Amino acid sequence: MNILAVDDERTSLDKLTKLVKKANSDANLFTFDSSLSALAKAREEEIDVAFLDVNMPELSGIELGKYLVELNPYTNIIFVSEHKEFAYEAMQLHASGYIYKPEADKRVAKELDSLRYPELRKKYKRVFAQTFGNFELFVDGEPVTFKYNRTKEIVAILINNRGAQTTNGELIASLWEDDGDPEKKLSYLCNLRQDLQNTFKKLKLDGIIIKQRGSMAIAKDKIECDLFDWLDKKKDSKYQYLGDYMNQYSWPEFFHAELDEISYALYEDEDAV
Repeated sequence: MNILAVDDERTSLDKLTKLVKKANSDANLFTFDSSLSALAKAREEEIDVAFLDVNMPELSGIELGKYLVELNPYTNIIFVSEHKEFAYEAMQLHASGYIYKPEADKRVAKELDSLRYPELRKKYKRVFAQTFGNFELFVDGEPVTFKYNRTKEIVAILINNRGAQTTNGELIASLWEDDGDPEKKLSYLCNLRQDLQNTFKKLKLDGIIIKQRGSMAIAKDKIECDLFDWLDKKKDSKYQYLGDYMNQYSWPEFFHAELDEISYALYEDEDAV
C-alpha cells in the first residue's frame, strides 16, 4: 500500500508520520510539507491513501485532493485539519475520512481500518491482456493504441514469455523472421521500445515492464491475463482455452501446440473420471 502524508507544518507532519507508521508499518509512506511536491510524487506513484492537511499554501488540501482523485479515482482521501468547518466541503469529494487534529491519535488507525476503497485496489488490476483469440491489451477497459503496431506485438511477446526476461535479439527474431539488415532492425526496435515507454507513461502504468540492460519482461503480478489465470487454475479458471491463441501472430506456434497438449490432457483426465 502506498500512503501519502502532506502537511506544511513540520511538527504536525512528524506526528502524522509516526501515527501512520504505527498503524501500518508495511506501507510505503511518502511525506511532504509541500502540496506541489506531493502532487509530483503522485504522478510517479499510484497512491492508495492520502492524508492531507486542509490549510496549505500553493494548493490547499481540498485542491490537492481533487487532483489526486483525477490521477486515481480509487485513492482514499483522508483530510486532516484543526478546524471542523471544512468537513462538508471535504465530503463533497467523497473522501474516505476527515480527522480533527486534536483527535489524530485515536483516528488515524481507525481511518486506515475503514477505508472507502479497502480491498478494491488489491483486487482491481487496470491492465488486462487477452491472449485467447486475437491478442489485445486493455487499460481501464479500453484497448491500448500504440504509435506502431509492432509495439503492441512486443507486449504480446513479453506476455507469451510469462515474466521471463526477453533480450533485444529475441525480440528482433520474433518480430522479423528474416536476418536482413540487423543494425536497421535494432534501430527500429529502439523506436518501438520508446513508443512502449511513452504510451505506458501516459497511461501511468509504472512497473508493468521490468527492464534490464538489453532485455525486458512483463510484471506478471501487475496485470490480469487469461493465459496466466488458465495456466494457474486450469478448469477452475474463469477463462477457458478453446484452441485459439494470439491468432494474428505466427511466432507463438510452438507454445500454441503446448497449450493444445495441456488442454487435451485436461479433457482426457475428465473422461477418465
